[in-house]
Amino acid sequence: MADKTVSKHLTNLERQFAANDPVLQKTAKIFQDLDEIEFELGLIDNDETTARKTSWWPIVSTLGGYSPAKSDFVNRYLGVQLHTARHKFTVLQYTPQTTTATLPGTALDADHRLPFYQIGRQIDLVANGEGSKLNGYLEMVTVNSGKLKNKLLIDTPVLNPAAENPVTGLLRKYVIGISDLVLVFNDLFEADADLTKDTLAEIVAHQDANKFIFVIDHSEITIDALKSQEIAASWQRRLAELGIHTGQFIVLSQSGDTSLFDQRFNNISNDRSYRILGALESSIRAIDDTIFPEVEEALTTWKDRCNASTLIVLGFVVMLMLFAEIAVGILELLIDPLIGPAIIAVLIGVLTPLHIIVSRVHAKFLIKQMHKRQKQLNLSEDLAGLFEKSLSFWRILMPITDPVGKTKKNRKKLSGLIEQSKDLVQALNDQFSHTQQPEYRGPYDAYSYADQEEN
Repeated sequence: MADKTVSKHLTNLERQFAANDPVLQKTAKIFQDLDEIEFELGLIDNDETTARKTSWWPIVSTLGGYSPAKSDFVNRYLGVQLHTARHKFTVLQYTPQTTTATLPGTALDADHRLPFYQIGRQIDLVANGEGSKLNGYLEMVTVNSGKLKNKLLIDTPVLNPAAENPVTGLLRKYVIGISDLVLVFNDLFEADADLTKDTLAEIVAHQDANKFIFVIDHSEITIDALKSQEIAASWQRRLAELGIHTGQFIVLSQSGDTSLFDQRFNNISNDRSYRILGALESSIRAIDDTIFPEVEEALTTWKDRCNASTLIVLGFVVMLMLFAEIAVGILELLIDPLIGPAIIAVLIGVLTPLHIIVSRVHAKFLIKQMHKRQKQLNLSEDLAGLFEKSLSFWRILMPITDPVGKTKKNRKKLSGLIEQSKDLVQALNDQFSHTQQPEYRGPYDAYSYADQEEN
């Protein structure tokens, strides 16, 4: 098999991070090794890459209720006056131009560099036909604000009983999952419980002190530090009753102090790195944990159906032979040392192609089912591709149900990639650690030896 061509997307990522982020540069190379394995298994095409599963942008998102608190804060913090659609998921991106431009949702669905890439497929799973109506759910707005340099902000729509549907629920869940930082405004918890239950469930499921900031809006009054602590503690107790036990609480006051937000925004690139490394490890583990078992189950079903069909045909042949024995007596021919082997050879010559044809027919039905299953599992890998590669001539004839490529060699490769990804997580940790010994310092260290000696 020809070697896989390196994806242009990965090449651009390696070039982008070569100068300022060696961890992500090495991460892109591990994705390249993973792509080669998946290409050999028939899971991706030559021009595809598993690195497109997640956005490589640092992403901040906002969640709020129906009040204008969320949009007011976004405008104040970015220093602009935006008039975005309150019923759409709006991706805000920096532009050096002074004029703001609004792009349709299809621009996001088609660009693998941005969030919501190919989201239309997932939308069709929950609401058939809605995937072609992306412009009614998504938009992208370019903004001339330095706060957005090298990051994206996704402003989610307000909770509106008239506008909530399975698609908005799916998109809100998707946004929480891909975000490195989520600003949750307190008016979200004032909305109707039926509207917020799914969102609250997602917050609880993604509880992470580094992911959520709960913003309590009192921007109309002046609040001192002690009062802010009391308000935050009160909300902390209230959210604990909802099952939310982690997260940072920030009280907005008339003073307009945004230093705490600045700290988190400035650190979001590191959060992005951890998210991508997590996505890399999940992609590697998915081959053994999800893809191989799914294809193996399909191959077992296919074998059972093929064998059952072949047994039916054999039973029919045996019946014909019994009738022939009763009518003309062919048993003597079967035991004849010359004619008998010839008859058996003819039977094998007829039944083998017939078995192969029956196997191909059953495979076509299962391939359709596997395409549906792939969508249900939200996999970008082509399960049917691996299934078809496992339908070689000898695999059709022999009782083999393991997918092609499920070998010790490939498992060793996958284990090696997992270890490499863990090494990169450690390298990322070392950027913030003074505890390592000098002889273990590598090119990822954030501090000089002199800094450590001073401490």
